[in-house]
Amino acid sequence: MSVKAFELIPAVDCELLMGDRVRINIECIECCGKNLFIGSSDCYIYHFLLAEKISTTGKLTFSVTKQLCRHLGLKKPVNELRAASALSRLMVLCDNTITLTNMLNLEPVPTGAKIKGAVTFTVNQNPVSGDPFCVEVCIISVKRRTIQIYMVYEDRVQIVKEVCTPEQPFAVTLDGYFLCIALTTQYITMNYSTGASQDLFPYNSEEKRPIIRRIGREEFLLAGPGGLGMFATAAGISQRAPVRWSEKVIEAAVCFPYVVALDDEFVTVHSMLDQQRKQTLPFRDGHILQDFEGRLLVATHKQVYVLAPLPLERQIQDLLVSHKVEEALVLAKGARKNIPKDKFQVCVADSCHHLK
Repeated sequence: MSVKAFELIPAVDCELLMGDRVRINIECIECCGKNLFIGSSDCYIYHFLLAEKISTTGKLTFSVTKQLCRHLGLKKPVNELRAASALSRLMVLCDNTITLTNMLNLEPVPTGAKIKGAVTFTVNQNPVSGDPFCVEVCIISVKRRTIQIYMVYEDRVQIVKEVCTPEQPFAVTLDGYFLCIALTTQYITMNYSTGASQDLFPYNSEEKRPIIRRIGREEFLLAGPGGLGMFATAAGISQRAPVRWSEKVIEAAVCFPYVVALDDEFVTVHSMLDQQRKQTLPFRDGHILQDFEGRLLVATHKQVYVLAPLPLERQIQDLLVSHKVEEALVLAKGARKNIPKDKFQVCVADSCHHLK
């Protein structure tokens, strides 16, 4: 591989999380600032504080402090967690019900506000309501071929839209008024306000599970046919070339300028600038890879790791040292908005010097 773009750093190990309960698994995670939440297979929610540290040797490490845990009172796994920091709420999906809990003490809100009949849910990162004390949530309902939009407040929820889909939905994400949906046989986008929809490309839900990730305003990353990671806008246009990843990819995320993908043996890193694979990290039994406001976390059923990006200017210097000058120049120019101006000028000057 051509560049070391990320480091895999342990954060939470099985002993800290589960003690001697060896049969317990990590089902889902959520990270909001320094707050790390973990949902387990035995219906517990754990709250940790995640702190970034630099060791005496200059190495990046993470320390975690366990705050508390709470059992939800069921014999079901915790399926999904989503934080709403503006409301100081943690939304918890368990047994097809989304419960609003306090982020700090993990207790349900006194009103008992819930959304029932949810298979999975997502939060609108580009909300349309304009209310800073409201979170827009989209669920796939247990009702066949049904997606619902809710407004979630501090102590209540309100349904605002119900959408009927042409086939059974399996995954969904939301940006503004636009839904990006994995149906039984294809991906589509749909404007839930107008009802207008756009077919994207075929997909077979019986062969593998779908991947849909919002990567920017009205733009999505999807697991396409033939082992391709494909980009699509809400209008159905692909503005970026696809990346070729493993046929066995189960999760993916974007940390510009890279697409990071997880399969059952590796974490792979592809460049969005030239579509080439840049790094492969051995990682067995992984089942979670998520982006939390720029922080990538990856997990097995027993442990959580941080996938920490190396500074882009360091990556460029490493490429120059390896005499990969043109690759360094592509990275410098393609990621210039993510590099401090003074360091960018140094990187370009060094690249041009090596070209000579």
